Amino acid sequence: MKIAISGSNGLLGSALVQSLREGEGHHTILRLLRKPTSATSETFTIHWLPTEGTIQGKKLNGLDAVVHLAGDNIASGRWTKAKMDSIRLSRVMGTKTLCDAIAQAPDPPKVLVCASAVGFYGNRGDEELTEQSPPGKGFLADVCKQWEAATLPAVQRGVRVVYLRFGAVISPDGGAIKKMLKPFEFGVGGTVGSGKQYIPWVSLEDAVRVIELSLNSSAVAGPINVCAPDPVTNKQLTKALGAALGRPTIFPLPGFVAKMIFGSQMAEEVLLASTRAVPRKLMNLGFQFKHTDLEALLKSQLRH
Repeated sequence: MKIAISGSNGLLGSALVQSLREGEGHHTILRLLRKPTSATSETFTIHWLPTEGTIQGKKLNGLDAVVHLAGDNIASGRWTKAKMDSIRLSRVMGTKTLCDAIAQAPDPPKVLVCASAVGFYGNRGDEELTEQSPPGKGFLADVCKQWEAATLPAVQRGVRVVYLRFGAVISPDGGAIKKMLKPFEFGVGGTVGSGKQYIPWVSLEDAVRVIELSLNSSAVAGPINVCAPDPVTNKQLTKALGAALGRPTIFPLPGFVAKMIFGSQMAEEVLLASTRAVPRKLMNLGFQFKHTDLEALLKSQLRH
């Protein structure tokens, strides 16, 4: 397959590129990049400025697939107005730039796999959330709705579009877990807020496998919750991290302190929100997760 990938240098994108190159299929990978490097071959690069609406659209013609993973990190700093604008613009305008070009291609890609997030559902307490659940409220939910809606030109062009609503991707090399490790390693980790909030999660390996399934199976379309079958609470995650590292977890972070440190809106939507999402579509498709026990996964990744 000839596959274009945005966000190919990120945690998930890097793992996907490695898996595709090591797999049995013969894949040609084109990276969507803002700034080419001297080590980057022009043949395997698509230059774009996603938030400015410019892209080498001709290079999308005749591709088999596009995987769109690029977007500003929601957890890399306080949510100032500028940061929130960047989060929204990078996802919505970036997706629109890509999908407008796909729609204009004489021979468009057969499938677009577009990242989204379980933030689509917002803070929903103990409610079990499937792909059929309506969107929630709040900044992240609004961004996710607009993010997915920006694929409309590709949908109208007849491209099979998949929205992968990722939970927290578990890897010691990046993502949410890497940010949490330091306090736990020093023995000052603990629950955040009540600890009762649900956190959907998925191993990096399974996240890559879902992307590859989406590329290869015409049965996969529309929204897909990419998270293990059993979401954990913050308290359970805290216990699992402590057990994996052999460290105590007796220093809770009260909700009001989290709001002081991270800002009220970011704390409420990222740290304190409860999203009990389940992968109903993947289970109906017979997808077999390799990692369903979070504590076992963390022990295998963090114990050296």
